[in-house]
Amino acid sequence: MLPRAHKGRGATCNPEGRYERHAREAFDDGWGSLDELAMEPSPRTEALPDRARTIITHNQSPDVPFDQSINPYRGCEHGCIYCYARPTHAFLGLSPGLDFETRIFVKQDAARLLRQELAQPGYRCRPISLGANTDPYQPLERRLRVTRAILEVLAEARHPVGIVTKSALVCRDLDLLAPMARDGLANVHLSLTTLDPKIARTLEPRASSPQRRLMAMRTLAEAGVPVGVMVAPIIPGLTDAEIEAILEQAAAAGASTAGRVLLRLPYEVKDLFAGWLEAHFPLRARHVLSLVRQCRGGRLNDPDFGSRMRGQGAFAELIAQRFRKAVRRLGLDRRALPQRTDLFRRPTADGQLSLL
Repeated sequence: MLPRAHKGRGATCNPEGRYERHAREAFDDGWGSLDELAMEPSPRTEALPDRARTIITHNQSPDVPFDQSINPYRGCEHGCIYCYARPTHAFLGLSPGLDFETRIFVKQDAARLLRQELAQPGYRCRPISLGANTDPYQPLERRLRVTRAILEVLAEARHPVGIVTKSALVCRDLDLLAPMARDGLANVHLSLTTLDPKIARTLEPRASSPQRRLMAMRTLAEAGVPVGVMVAPIIPGLTDAEIEAILEQAAAAGASTAGRVLLRLPYEVKDLFAGWLEAHFPLRARHVLSLVRQCRGGRLNDPDFGSRMRGQGAFAELIAQRFRKAVRRLGLDRRALPQRTDLFRRPTADGQLSLL
């Protein structure tokens, strides 16, 4: 497909996934075909059923602070061009480009499946992360309420949960999160990539604006929910200059902890991000990609545990030093309180209360 900017979408094209045997490429055949493609409207979002048989995902990654997570959706309408989850759409025979942000698979049975898994005699309670892969509060959640149903089960079972999101919609569920937080069962991290609304509008087109996210932090903190900020991803040559400002505004809004992730560009994301740079920041494109390579051992992506999140080299170390100093100065280096697991009450699989 012809690379071009689509209003409200992050990807500029819809390339085939890496497992497909054939690829298509638009070219000028002399009959105005490219002009017709350029006039096509932005693709609309399509919600598709995901027939999942289980809902809790387990991992053993040494650089991830949780080993259980739930993703209510596959694909994400936020359309963040840098999203490391984009390549997972290739497993479905779809494109990590526009398909990832327009063809969203919905786990409508998530709450029922979660109840069944928590009810199993062998289940051992450990914190669950919501938003490890795709955002649990993407725009479809406002109508479908899958994440809300998951939280209702977790609240009933008194099960600890951590949420990572780019959406102010998380405040909708304060009636569940605030009581859980009082018992040490819930915390929320809001991801902030930039404070510049012009950059955010194309970088993460359907996520809440940076100011809305800061307002959400304040609302959560005032309600007693522990709030953190994730400066993620840090994009060398584009958003790295904002690290201190992001941390300062997050601290002022009530954040108590902070984390960071350097830009990751696995598989198809490399080409998608390069296309986005050419469409929106053509004069910076070569410089940004050069800095990414400097932080990734000469490559655009580093899949190794540990360094994949932090980067390596002089520029990555400079970013790390700036982040550490700002976090220490602003008091954002406090350790997150451990989430309680001793309050867990195993639910019954059918939702009925036990007689005992």
